[in-house]
Amino acid sequence: MWSRILRVTVLKFKSLILAAAALASASLIPALTTPVEAKGCLKGMIVGGVAGHYAGHGVVGAVGGCIAGREMAKAAEKKKLEQQNAPAVAPVLGPNGKPM
Repeated sequence: MWSRILRVTVLKFKSLILAAAALASASLIPALTTPVEAKGCLKGMIVGGVAGHYAGHGVVGAVGGCIAGREMAKAAEKKKLEQQNAPAVAPVLGPNGKPM
């Protein structure tokens, strides 16, 4: 009797895990099929994939690395544009007209 209850419980648990995995993979499909600029993504994917491989989750690490690498590349690009578009700072002149 206990073995039957245990078997039913295990089957319910397996079906719950399978449903969760299907839902998770279905939610990732739109994110993986949208076009992504490769700037930062490839480098992050390699690093994340290697780190994920050692943790036992290579694909998840690669996807996370791609996302993180892309965000870091965006931040670096934004910083570079801000530096290029920064207004020129005029020197502060003293009362005699010379820079202080």
